[in-house]
Amino acid sequence: MSKPNFSVADIRKTFLDFFASKAHTVVASSPLVPGNDPTLMFTNSGMVQFKDVFLGTDKRPYVRAASVQACLRAGGKHNDLENVGYTARHHTFFEMLGNWSFGDYFKRESLVWGWELLTEVYKLPKEKLWATVYIDDDEAYDIWTKVIGLPADRVVRIGDNKGAKYASDNFWMMADTGPCGPCSEIFYDHGPHIPGGPPGSPEQDGDRYIEIWNHVFMQFDMQADGSVKNLPAPCVDTGMGLERLAAILQHVHSNYEIDIFDALIKAAARETGVTDLENKSLRVIADHIRATSFLVSDGVIPSNEGRGYVQRRIIRRAIRHGYKLGKKTPFFHKLVPDLVALMGEAYPNLKANENKIIDTLKAEEERFFETLENGMEILDAALAGGQKELPGDVAFKLHDTYGFPLDLSADVCRERDVTVDEAGFNAAMDKQKAAGRAAGKFKMDRALEYAGIGNAFTGYEKLEESARVVALYHGGASVQQLHEGEQGIVVLDVTPFYAESGGQVGDSGVIAAEGVQFGVEDTQKIKSDVFGHHGTQTQGTLKVGDAVVAKIDAQRRQATMRNHSVTHLMHKALREVLGDHVQQKGSLVDADKTRFDFVHNHAVSDEQIREIEKRVNEEILANQQTMARVMEIDAAKATGAVMLFGEKYGDTVRVLDIGSSRELCGGTHVHRTGDIGLFKVVSEGGVAAGIRRIEAVTGANALAYLQQLESTVHSMSGTLKAAPTEVQGRLSQVLDQVRALEKEVAQLKGKLASSKGDELVAQAVDVKGIRVLAALLDGADAKTLRDTMDKLKDKLKTAAIVLAAVDGGKVQIAAGVTADSMGKMKAGDLVNFVAQQVGGKGGGKPDMAMAGGTEPGKLAGALQSVQGWVAERA
Repeated sequence: MSKPNFSVADIRKTFLDFFASKAHTVVASSPLVPGNDPTLMFTNSGMVQFKDVFLGTDKRPYVRAASVQACLRAGGKHNDLENVGYTARHHTFFEMLGNWSFGDYFKRESLVWGWELLTEVYKLPKEKLWATVYIDDDEAYDIWTKVIGLPADRVVRIGDNKGAKYASDNFWMMADTGPCGPCSEIFYDHGPHIPGGPPGSPEQDGDRYIEIWNHVFMQFDMQADGSVKNLPAPCVDTGMGLERLAAILQHVHSNYEIDIFDALIKAAARETGVTDLENKSLRVIADHIRATSFLVSDGVIPSNEGRGYVQRRIIRRAIRHGYKLGKKTPFFHKLVPDLVALMGEAYPNLKANENKIIDTLKAEEERFFETLENGMEILDAALAGGQKELPGDVAFKLHDTYGFPLDLSADVCRERDVTVDEAGFNAAMDKQKAAGRAAGKFKMDRALEYAGIGNAFTGYEKLEESARVVALYHGGASVQQLHEGEQGIVVLDVTPFYAESGGQVGDSGVIAAEGVQFGVEDTQKIKSDVFGHHGTQTQGTLKVGDAVVAKIDAQRRQATMRNHSVTHLMHKALREVLGDHVQQKGSLVDADKTRFDFVHNHAVSDEQIREIEKRVNEEILANQQTMARVMEIDAAKATGAVMLFGEKYGDTVRVLDIGSSRELCGGTHVHRTGDIGLFKVVSEGGVAAGIRRIEAVTGANALAYLQQLESTVHSMSGTLKAAPTEVQGRLSQVLDQVRALEKEVAQLKGKLASSKGDELVAQAVDVKGIRVLAALLDGADAKTLRDTMDKLKDKLKTAAIVLAAVDGGKVQIAAGVTADSMGKMKAGDLVNFVAQQVGGKGGGKPDMAMAGGTEPGKLAGALQSVQGWVAERA
C-alpha cells in the first residue's frame, strides 16, 4: 500500500483547522446517545446535536460551526449491520466531518469552501470530482458551473426519483413536515477499473463513483399539503464520511484498507490467531470494536432492550465471528487498548473510560461464550439436512435460550446460502422484535406556535412573582382567554415555576389575580427558554395581558429541593464507595423521594449502603453553603465539574457546588446542606444488566420512614415479648426452636415411613421376575419418599418401585429401579410415565428419579398402571 498522504488523525485536524480559518466555532463530538431526545436511538449524523437549533427551540452564541462527529447506524432505517464487513464502505460506527451555518452563509460559500478544501488542501485531482444538484436548484448548478468551473457534464441534476414532488435523492427533509431543502453531493471517481456508472445513471449503484460530501441547504418549510414556504433564515448542514475520504487520500479503494482499520484488523488477527488479513470476519471484529467501545464510553451497557440490546447484538456478532475463526475463549475486549491508542487523543472520553470498556466487554463475552457453543450446535443441526431456510421456531429458540439475536442467526445462514423464516420468528416474539429497533429519522411534532421572547426565570431566588400573561393555549391551539373549568397552558413574561428538566419534576402552584385563579399542576418547557404552566382554570376567566401573581407550592418545592440536592451528594458518595465507574443512567426527583439509576455490575451491599449514608449525612451535618455559578462549558470542565449522562448542555452552563460535590445542574437546590435534614436509603436493586437503582428519602419523609420502622420494631417486640433492643436475640431463639421442631417432625416422619415401608414390602407383586410396588405414602415429603425408597430397594432386591404423596393440590412422586433391573428400564422413564398422568413431569438418575404433578385425583389410576408398564419391559 502506498504511504498515506494523510492519516485519519491528519484528516480530522486538517478539516477542523480549515473551517476554523473560515470563522467557524469548532464543536466537540456529542455522545452517541442523543441528549434529552427520546425520538432517536443513536446519533447518526453530525447535525443531531444541532437539531434544536434548526427547529428554532435553541440558540447558540455562534452562527458557524464545524465538528468531527462520532456516529452509529445499527437500527431502524439506518441499519447497516448485515452489510458490515462484507462491503467496502458499510460500518456500524463511523465519523462524520461537518460544517454548519445557522442563518449566516449559504450555498455559494458552502460549495466554494468545500471545493477549496478538497482540491487545494487535500489535493484531490479536480478531474476526479463530480457533483449532483436537485433538478430545480439552478442556484447551486450555476455555482458549480460558473463560479467553481466544474464542467457541466460532471454536474448532474437529480429529479424527483422517489415517486412524488420533492421525493428525491437530492432533496432532504427532516420529517414529513418542517425544515427541508435541496442538497448537492460531491462524488469521487475511483476510475474505470471499478464497475459502476456516474450518479443519476442506471449503473449508479456500482462502486466507481462514491459520494463523499453532502451539502444540505435548508431553505424551505414543508407544509402538510406538500407545498413549501421559504424559511426566514436559510441554513447549511454538510456531512462528509471520514472513512470514505481517508480511502481516497490513502490511495485505497476499501475503507477497510485505511490506516486505522489496517491497525485494528491486525490486532484482531493477533487475538484470534488468523494469518489471512483479508478474512471478512476480521473486518467485522475491527468495525465492531469501535462501535461497542464508544457505546460503553457513552454509557450504553449491554441489555435486552433499547440501546443496550443493539449494543449486545453488535458485541455478540463480533464474538461469533471470532468463534468462526476458531477462538473459543474471550478475546474481543483485548482490542480496546489498540483502539484507544488510535483514537484516544481525538476522543478523550474513550481513553478516560478504557478500563470500564474492557471490563464491560469482557463480562459480556464471558456470558455469551457460556452458551455460544450449544447455540451453534443447535443451528448446525437445524441446517445439517441441506435445508434452505432456518425455521422461525429454531431462530426464536436460539434468541430466547442462547442469546442469539436474529441478525446473528441470519449472519450464519447468509454464509451458508440459507434464509431465515423471519415471519415465524416474529410470530414467536413480537415484543422482542421491537426491542432493538429505533426510529431512523427525527419524529418532529410541531411545537406550540409561540413567537414571543423567552420568559425570565426567577425561581432560584423567589417562590412568588408578579407577572403578565403573554400567551394562552387550549387544546394545543393559541387562545386569547381561558374560561373556568378549561384545561390549558399559560405562558408568563416572568415565572418562579421550575420547568421539568434534569430529572427534577416541574413545579405546581397557582397563577392568580382578583377573582381569577389558574391551578398549575405541572410546568414544562415549550422551548429552551419558554416555560409552559399546565393546569386548569379553577376560577374566573384568564386573559392574555392580565397582570397576575405566580405562586408555587412552597412545601412541595422545598421537599423536591432537598431530594435534588441530596442526589448530588449521593452520586459523589456512590463513586467514592463503589468506584469511578459509577455513572448516572437516569434520575427522578420529586417531593417524595430521589430515584437514581447508575452503572454498577453488582448489588450494593448493606455495608456499602451504610457507608454511603454515613458520607452523605456527614455532608449534611457540615451545613456548608450551596454555590451556583454560570460559566462557559469549557471553563466548567476545567473546574472538574461532573457532567451527567444523557443530559444535553449548552455553551453556557450552571456549575453547582453542594458540599464537596461539583456537578453541572440547572435545578433548584437548598441554600445550605443542613437544610436537607436527614438522608436515608430505602431500597436498592437491579433494573437491567449492569444497572442498579437506589431510592432514598430526606427531611420529613426520612423521619416518617424511620418512625414507621420504629413502629414495626415495637410491634415485633410486643409479639415476641421482648424489649426492642432484645428483638434480634429473641427472634433468633424462636427460629432455632422452629428449626428444632422441623427436625423432630422430619425424624418422626422418617420413623413412620420406615414402619410403613415394612408393611409395603408385602404389597409388592412379582412381574416377570421383578418385584413391582406402587403405593401412596400419606404425609410423606420428598426426603421421606427418598429414604423409604432406599429401604424398600434393599429389602426387595430386584424391583421397580413408585411411591407418591399428596399435599393439598400437589403430587410428589419418587421412582426407583434396582441395579440389576436398569438394563431393562430406567427410573427417569418410569417417573415420567406416572407424572404425565397427573399433570406433571420429572427426571433424575437411572436408579432414582423424582417428579411432581398437579392432578391428585388421577393418582390412583396412575399407580395402578405401573405394573403394566413394567410388564412391557421386563
